[in-house]
Amino acid sequence: MPLLRCLTPEQVEAIHQATLRILNETGVVLNHSGAREILAAAGARVHHDRVLIPPALVEGCLAQCQPTVSVRGRGGALKTLGDGSVYFHNLGGAPEIFDHATGQKRLARIQDVCDSTRLLDALESCHTIVPSFTPCDVPGELMSLAMYRHALAHTTKPVHGPIVQDAREVAFAVEMAAVIGRPADVLTLAVSPVSPLAIPDREVEAIIEVARAGVAFSPLPSPIAGMTAPLSLAGALAQQNAEVIAPLVLAQLVHPGLPTLYCGRLAMMEPRTGMSVWGGIELALASAGTIQIGHRYNLPVNVSGFSTNAHTLDLQCGFERAINAAVPALVGADEVAGIGEMAAGLCGSFAQMVADNEFASSIQRLRRGFATDADALAVEVVAAVMNGSRNFLDQPHTLKYLASGEVFVTRLAERGTFERWDAAGRDNLAERAQAEAERLLREHQVAPLDDHQERELDSIMSAAGKHLVK
Repeated sequence: MPLLRCLTPEQVEAIHQATLRILNETGVVLNHSGAREILAAAGARVHHDRVLIPPALVEGCLAQCQPTVSVRGRGGALKTLGDGSVYFHNLGGAPEIFDHATGQKRLARIQDVCDSTRLLDALESCHTIVPSFTPCDVPGELMSLAMYRHALAHTTKPVHGPIVQDAREVAFAVEMAAVIGRPADVLTLAVSPVSPLAIPDREVEAIIEVARAGVAFSPLPSPIAGMTAPLSLAGALAQQNAEVIAPLVLAQLVHPGLPTLYCGRLAMMEPRTGMSVWGGIELALASAGTIQIGHRYNLPVNVSGFSTNAHTLDLQCGFERAINAAVPALVGADEVAGIGEMAAGLCGSFAQMVADNEFASSIQRLRRGFATDADALAVEVVAAVMNGSRNFLDQPHTLKYLASGEVFVTRLAERGTFERWDAAGRDNLAERAQAEAERLLREHQVAPLDDHQERELDSIMSAAGKHLVK
């Protein structure tokens, strides 16, 4: 049950109606002849380079969608988005890695994909994993597939597939997923339209192939308010909604009932630089609005959360990611992304992953709220203490609520005295997170793929190289 609401039901409906007008009156730039035929046969209109999608077609396709999306890991763990829980996953596809120990950043490599996945496997509040980094040591055409291939080998948690850009990538990703299980059970795939309101031919073919494969589909628009979308949050949300729904309609026409995860990555323009702002409070508002809109359609929703424009693990970084993760979690997000993210998604950090694991655990405690039944109100306990020992520490009630997690016990945050902290060397949360990341990378082991699976994945990557690398 959501604990916080950003938009009223009337405001959500107003954004929905604006989206219907955008799709029906302005339309989506879509030139792929096969997709045009599919859409036109269902009632859409073609006008020059646009496809205009009528409200009845939108509503019909939304009604076909399932209220949940499930993904299973090779270790058997199953996460069902839309079951009322909030799940967390890491950032995906950052080109750079920040090393807190040295204060320097560098381009990410395949080994970083492996190490980050293994680290995330050890973090209990990272529930699903996306490949964290785009490695510079593989050809660009193979980046997405290489990321997925090496993530599979270093976690038993559910793995979301990468963003795919054409049908061939989809086919190879599905083939890789089949090495560990039934693709429809173990794989989700995302496709990003181009803002504003365009779906290039390659992405259209990817959407159709995802739908034909029957794997869960995530339309993933990333508009920037003021640059590739209206600067007003309401207008940007309406456009983002149209950019989710247009691919959704196409996918549902190809595969009615295809599991679909409603995603949005709306960011704001920094007016002084023109850069994308991922740390401002507006991101929390955008994520909150995205959740409420997606839930209007009874779809599970994935939004940004652990987001910042900061370049190091400093006060700005902590404040921005706390606000941007807590707000969508309280509004009712089904999945919050961004564990380990820095620098507006261009960089990732192992220390930040460990810190975010603790933050995510704190947010889960926040979402639980607290009880006010007779036992929790503790009237008799107060009376017993006042009439006896005057000490709550020896009360069974106190032990019961300590065991239940009424107080979240931190691992990294400082909660001792100044003298104790001073004597211990004045380390801070970032330094503790770095030390814990190093420990986990030394000690945490993941059940390996068997030799046959490793050979199969290598063979698929080899075939992909022959077909994709120019």
